[in-house]
Amino acid sequence: MLDQIKGLHHVTSMAANAAENNAFFTHKLGLRRVKKTVNFDAPDVYHLYYADEFGTPGSVMTYFPFPNIGKGRHGVGEVGTTVFSVPEGSLGYWQKHLADQGVKNIERQEKFGESRLAFTGPDGEGFAVLEGKGDERAPWVKGGVPADEAIRGFHSASLRLKDGGATEELLKFMGYEEVDTSGNTKRLAVKGGNGADVIDIETVPGAPFAGLGAGSVHHIAFAVENRAEQLEVRKALMDTGYQVTPVIDRDYFWAIYFRTPGGVLFEVATNEPGFDRDEDTAHLGEALKLPTQHEHLRGQLERHLQPLGD
Repeated sequence: MLDQIKGLHHVTSMAANAAENNAFFTHKLGLRRVKKTVNFDAPDVYHLYYADEFGTPGSVMTYFPFPNIGKGRHGVGEVGTTVFSVPEGSLGYWQKHLADQGVKNIERQEKFGESRLAFTGPDGEGFAVLEGKGDERAPWVKGGVPADEAIRGFHSASLRLKDGGATEELLKFMGYEEVDTSGNTKRLAVKGGNGADVIDIETVPGAPFAGLGAGSVHHIAFAVENRAEQLEVRKALMDTGYQVTPVIDRDYFWAIYFRTPGGVLFEVATNEPGFDRDEDTAHLGEALKLPTQHEHLRGQLERHLQPLGD
């Protein structure tokens, strides 16, 4: 069993409208936009990152907003719900705040003995805020949500699968342990993790397969401290039979990717070098940052990319 992975690093999804996406995360959820860059493989599309003040791994929600992309179809083989941790006693605030902001499908839930508030994003993606016990992570305090209620980072993410057995074995190999079961959902966690260290496997045998589009999670990333640990994880996965990409430089972290038995795309990302490698912490996410290979396109991209309405 691996011990390098400490929980989630980031979750990356797809959207249809960059300005709407930016407004949802920065104004409605009160997160900080920590990076405004572009998709490495499609530089005419933004890659937007939202997180805490520093872009701490375990707090980072990222998006590819493809203009006019078709709507995703929810089903099995995808990340179902991304869950943020908020302080105990704050769900009343969030219920009123989200309703006042026009957020849709708000529903109070109890799962695994925890109170949470489920809701949907602008493209129909599934989110929840959950009252995390003893979560001492510092929030971003300049996003319009009071510090006593603000999001601390991720709590967990759920995987919606037709058969969860093989993915469960993979996660246990990656250092997760089973901690609880409720109905058709099995909960796994990394002990002593980074706070964003819970994965729920929801088994839905009769559901159709998901279709990628706006509102879909493109991939889910797990955190390791550095490149040396990442190479250890890569070798172990390949020795187990997984087809893993070479290490890819994503400017703010190094990444490897592989497809899981249940169909979800997993990434393992390094905590280094971080989002302040090309911007001062006080000004994260303000300027358009381009990968070196796309810098020659700056003029064209600045004219093409949709204004975010900061």
